[in-house]
Amino acid sequence: MKEVWKGGTLLYPLPAVIVSCGNAAASNLITVAWTGIVCTNPPMLYISVRPERFSHDIILANMQFTVNLTTVAMARATDLCGVKSGRDCDKWELSGLHPYPGVSVECPAIEESPLSLECRVSSVSHLGSHDMIVAHIVDALADDRYLDEETGRFSLEKSDLMCYSHGAYHSVGEILGTFGFSVKKNKNKR
Repeated sequence: MKEVWKGGTLLYPLPAVIVSCGNAAASNLITVAWTGIVCTNPPMLYISVRPERFSHDIILANMQFTVNLTTVAMARATDLCGVKSGRDCDKWELSGLHPYPGVSVECPAIEESPLSLECRVSSVSHLGSHDMIVAHIVDALADDRYLDEETGRFSLEKSDLMCYSHGAYHSVGEILGTFGFSVKKNKNKR
């Protein structure tokens, strides 16, 4: 039997990402768990940010940001960038993360991130406690440590990604199957 609860934000797990914003001269980091892909063609994503957060105004002033995927090794820095405010400290210095120059946007990516998505803001929707910022993904910066030398395939699953679920950070576990495995025909059957 299932209990009926009032509607709430219980859609988990979510990616735990660090969004970098600003420009090369002055940038900030903010941890965001409410993010996801909204369109394939053109490639677009969203982030939801509270208007009172320091990074909110920086993102809207520059109309660009970079979404940086996080790993287990980045767990402490990810949490720190979510609980500290850029109004009061330099999160780059405090977290030990390093800026990587942007390619198509002015804000830096995070060097330690296995994959960084450079984004330009398309629209902002004021939803209540959060503003949903929808953006075009203009570039993806992939760490070459995760490129398979033989096939050239980007093996993001080898980066030890982490996610956020109901107030806690978790490592992403083992591969259970690949897209379409449930309907793939067994080659040994006749």
